[in-house]
Amino acid sequence: MNLFVANLHPKTRGKDLQALFSQYGTVLSARVIIDKQTGKSKRYGFVEFENDAEAEAAINALNDSDFQGNKIAVKISIPKTEEN
Repeated sequence: MNLFVANLHPKTRGKDLQALFSQYGTVLSARVIIDKQTGKSKRYGFVEFENDAEAEAAINALNDSDFQGNKIAVKISIPKTEEN
């Protein structure tokens, strides 16, 4: 299951997300999205879990929690389609 994580601190990196979310299960990937033109964080990212139950546990534990000084939002990532 892929999770969307928003309102990250500007200095948060993928390894930070990996460390935070791996407390809840096996993380396959964790990345923060970087603006190509400025090289700065867009302050959101994605975390992919191997197991849906572990991803749900992470959502329940981390949504609206404080991480690196920011209150983060964590929810299921909905893939883009032609309609959205």
